[in-house]
Amino acid sequence: MTRMVRHDAKGPAIIKVGDKMIGVCQCGLSKSKPFCDGSHKQAHDEKAGLVYIYDAEGKRITLDDLFPTPKEAFEA
Repeated sequence: MTRMVRHDAKGPAIIKVGDKMIGVCQCGLSKSKPFCDGSHKQAHDEKAGLVYIYDAEGKRITLDDLFPTPKEAFEA
C-alpha cells in the first residue's frame, strides 16, 4: 500500500543519549529511518506554498507538475 505523509521539517531532531548525539529524521527523506542520513539537504530550496513529491531515487516534482491547474480556472 502506498501512503503520502506530510513532512514540513528541513532538518533532523537532535537527541542526546548519554554522551552521544543522535539525529532523528523529520523530513521523511532518510533511507535509514528513524535516523537522519543527511537527505534533508534536498529540501533546503523548497518554496513555501508548493507540495513536493520525491521518488525512491530522490527525484523531486511538485504536485502542480502532476496535476496542473488549467489557466481558464483563474480567468473570470
